[in-house]
Amino acid sequence: MRYPASEKAEIIALVEQSHLPAKRTLDKLGIPRATFYRWYDRYRAGGIEALADHRSRPDRVWNRIPDDVRGQIIDLALELPELSPRELAVRFTDERKYFVSEASVYRLLKAHDLITSPAYVVIKAANEFKDKTTAANQLWQTDFTYLKITGWGWYYLSTVLDDFSRYIVAWRLGPTMCASDVTATLDQALAASGLDHVSVRQRPRLLSDNGSSYVADDLATWLRAKDMQHVRGAPYHPQTQGKIERWHQTLKNRILLENYYLPDDLKRQVAAFVEHYNHDRYHESIGNVTPADVYFCPPSGLLRQFRGFREGRISGSSQPIWSADETEIRAGESTGRAGREGHPPGNAPAVLG
Repeated sequence: MRYPASEKAEIIALVEQSHLPAKRTLDKLGIPRATFYRWYDRYRAGGIEALADHRSRPDRVWNRIPDDVRGQIIDLALELPELSPRELAVRFTDERKYFVSEASVYRLLKAHDLITSPAYVVIKAANEFKDKTTAANQLWQTDFTYLKITGWGWYYLSTVLDDFSRYIVAWRLGPTMCASDVTATLDQALAASGLDHVSVRQRPRLLSDNGSSYVADDLATWLRAKDMQHVRGAPYHPQTQGKIERWHQTLKNRILLENYYLPDDLKRQVAAFVEHYNHDRYHESIGNVTPADVYFCPPSGLLRQFRGFREGRISGSSQPIWSADETEIRAGESTGRAGREGHPPGNAPAVLG
């Protein structure tokens, strides 16, 4: 145990003033006599300042490179700035017949500020997505999440979410998460949106992370055949796919309240929650309407009035601020319900497992 100088001085004073012999006093304090007398000699010679600990340091480092050799290494580095510390060490050892290690050269160059910046560019993710969507089916986000089935292990939920409306266009639950699962989910999404059998000027872009399923050649080939562009988020930046990450969190907050013992049980629960999420759950981020209200896109003016009507209901306003004919909405209560019950086939979300 190391004692500060002040405690050493107190111990010396205590021993000096004790009526017991020094040996017995030191035994009671647990201080070895050799240690005490070393302190005492230093104290008498230099006072309390001499009691401070000083790390022992050798007078000379045995393997320190001599100053003249250090100067030669610096001169060689200035003469050949394109060489790395490893190459400089090899060149110097070969030409001057004096061995120096790569680490020694690196430390020497760093001390003289001769280490250049690495030849790479750091990719920094933006604070928000640069090209924001303005309508449904412009950009689809997709990702996998894990759900456990007792006795079966992990099952993987692949989801396609419309970026503009937060609408779950398609989902697929299975025991694998490979490129074929991604393309199967996208096939369902194209069928559900009706985009697989109509001519459109631009297919939805696909936004994903850099998982192995999304960088596979099979997926790239499938996307080229479907004339779809693929955008991948910056590594280690899940905020790029914040909407689908939030969907996963919302789903798990409900789904994981129960245990599941068969895949079909889990599929039924996911299907029921997707139905609720798309058609009944109001989203503050899209103006307190449901994803289906936005995805099945009524005229923009009507949607703005409908949002105002929802906000008036939520805030408890006694004066309705929606001025359109209420019977027009009551015909379907919301465009989401209309999409669920009265929309043409092909535009309902895919819920097949």
